[in-house]
Amino acid sequence: MIITATQKYTRQTPRKVREVANAVKNMPLDKAIKQLGVMERRSSLVIMKVLRQAIANAVNNSGFAVEDLKLRSITVSPGPMYKRFRAVSRGRAHSVVKRTSHITVKLEAGAPAAAAEPKPAKATKPAKAEKPASKTTRKAAVGAKKPTARKTQKK
Repeated sequence: MIITATQKYTRQTPRKVREVANAVKNMPLDKAIKQLGVMERRSSLVIMKVLRQAIANAVNNSGFAVEDLKLRSITVSPGPMYKRFRAVSRGRAHSVVKRTSHITVKLEAGAPAAAAEPKPAKATKPAKAEKPASKTTRKAAVGAKKPTARKTQKK
């Protein structure tokens, strides 16, 4: 089974994030987390957070043990670019492109652990009481006529 975690619109260039992702891509999970912890790159913090989120998804949602998980892939794709300008001499402007990136971490796991607790089932709604079939059966059941409106006389 494949477990996925995604971080979108991270305000870091995809090229710099890819550099860190490629460094830990082929490592086991525990070594990858340790390596990301000692790297002095801004993008290592973001990749470590996404990796921990994927592990939490696997453990809490699917019931896998951390030891059964393997890092399948880390994908860094470009997000939208913020376009700004920098004022320069003679009233001109140079364009500045602020790039963003989307980071996706995929983990691979075998069968879920047997010790994991199954999620509680949703509570079912109680059955509604039966209604009488039609108005005529209600009248027959009550056995009374509707009261008539009183007529008022004009003066």
